Amino acid sequence: MTPAQDTPRVRLTAWSAADFWLLERKNSAEMTRFLGGPESEDKLAARQRRYEALSAREPAAGRMFRVGLADTGEGIGSVGFWEREWRGEPVYEAGWGVLPEYQGRGLAVAALTELLAYARAHGTRDTVHAFPGTDHPASNAVCRRAGFTHLGDVDFEYPPGVPHPSSDWCHRLR
Repeated sequence: MTPAQDTPRVRLTAWSAADFWLLERKNSAEMTRFLGGPESEDKLAARQRRYEALSAREPAAGRMFRVGLADTGEGIGSVGFWEREWRGEPVYEAGWGVLPEYQGRGLAVAALTELLAYARAHGTRDTVHAFPGTDHPASNAVCRRAGFTHLGDVDFEYPPGVPHPSSDWCHRLR
């Protein structure tokens, strides 16, 4: 088997109204353990609106994507990037989530790698940052395997107003 055959394949499609079920599935205690816990129905509906709006903007503003298996298109999670200021610089921030039954197969790394290629092709900012909690070994491993550089630990607010010890990972697009 060649290395290309060993690499999981995913397909990214712009987030749409039809993808709300993925947000609902990802809103479990297991999936939100490192993100402050499940959101209320109102907050989940607001997140859906933000995801749809982001995916309707110009590509350089960022995107939310539904992650599907390349061969079947079956929805397995989400990945996205959006504009933010970090330490006085315009950067992108990335986030992702893969449903529990698909974790541990390299699919999050594959999705994040596809996202970085999209951001490199369509984005205008030089770097993408990710801020997984220092207590979240799986997401930190995804960053490392996707080629991010660990810049150190920071107190990152998530949810807003709640500082959480996090790792600052950076990937240079240009």
